[in-house]
Amino acid sequence: MAVPKKKVSRSRRNMRRFAGGNRLDKPTVVTCPSCNEPKRPHRICACGFYDGKQILATQPAKA
Repeated sequence: MAVPKKKVSRSRRNMRRFAGGNRLDKPTVVTCPSCNEPKRPHRICACGFYDGKQILATQPAKA
C-alpha cells in the first residue's frame, strides 16, 4: 500500500487542486424552461420554478 513519506503542505495541496485553472471565470448558465431566463443550474429560477415544478409562489412585479 502506498504511503506518503512527507506531509503535503497546504500550499502545495491547494496549488495541485487549482491546477485546472480558475473554473469560476465562466459560470455555467442554462435557460429556464418556463420563462426562458438565464439561470445557474440546480437552482430555483426567479419565476419560482425548479425541475419543471413550481416551488415558490412569486408575486407579480410592480410597474
